[in-house]
Amino acid sequence: MLNQEQPEIPKPLDQLTPEEITRKACIGKLMTHTLKNLTDTYINKGFQWLLPVVLSQSTDPLWPDPHLSIEKRIEFEIYGKPVRTTTSMIMHKLAATSTVYPKLFILSPNIRIEKAERAKTGRHIYEFTQLDFEMVNASSKDVFTLVEEALITLIKNLKQDLKPELTTLGRLNDLKVPNTPFKIYDRTDLETKYGVDNWEADLINDLKEPAWITNIPRQFYDFEDFKTGRWDNYDLLLPQFGEVLSGSKRENDYQKIIKKIERDQVKKENYMRIIEMAKDGRLKPTAGAGIGIERLVGWIAGVKHIAECQPFPRAPGNVNEL
Repeated sequence: MLNQEQPEIPKPLDQLTPEEITRKACIGKLMTHTLKNLTDTYINKGFQWLLPVVLSQSTDPLWPDPHLSIEKRIEFEIYGKPVRTTTSMIMHKLAATSTVYPKLFILSPNIRIEKAERAKTGRHIYEFTQLDFEMVNASSKDVFTLVEEALITLIKNLKQDLKPELTTLGRLNDLKVPNTPFKIYDRTDLETKYGVDNWEADLINDLKEPAWITNIPRQFYDFEDFKTGRWDNYDLLLPQFGEVLSGSKRENDYQKIIKKIERDQVKKENYMRIIEMAKDGRLKPTAGAGIGIERLVGWIAGVKHIAECQPFPRAPGNVNEL
């Protein structure tokens, strides 16, 4: 688990001590088995595995997320067109599930240049990978059921197959198989209990098992009920580690999408393909999420900084040659 003290930035591979090399190798095996277990679960449930997109004109605006801490966005021109590095493949998922792939997942690289001070949290890196998935005609409950089953299966398998590695990391006994269904908290209730600004930090210190958080004001593609003001979306929080998954039921109504884009002052020109699909009635109702792989493995391994889960650490404010 993460300490309250500022964690040390993980070292490059060539600077590791023999003890650190052993630890790194154990985390690497956890990563390998985590990826195999999760991808097997999704494939066995009929999902198609798509390859990722790294450069695109349309990627996640990450706005108006109140937790956003991006120092800069990487934008440049190729073939006379402006492109950005992928912050998430949400737009691609919406288009893909609405046309060819009704159930899909992607191991998607994400580049988010976090402010340097976020290295102190131990929970942020500026390059990370999500297991992004999406399903047509699915509900939030469908996502909850899928994710809970996948994580329970994963942890059971890891505790059975990787006992030496978990023992070396000191996690064999501490890592428990969570009870299901996971507890669900409404964001408004948490704000009342802990305060508007402190609820997430205080909650993750109180959690003993993973828990869902619902009804979070967020980007235009998350479903919002204009009548009640409630959002049909969710985060999954891990004890001590915080958010490991973010997702929602998606908007597919043209008028609502336009209204929210204008309300949030998002650049409409960056999302014209999705807007046109919604206008033509071709954007289907879907639900999905993205699971942060490094955070998940970091929680399982009990690391102090999730960049320790990367062969080549990408901690904010630090640039290594490799």
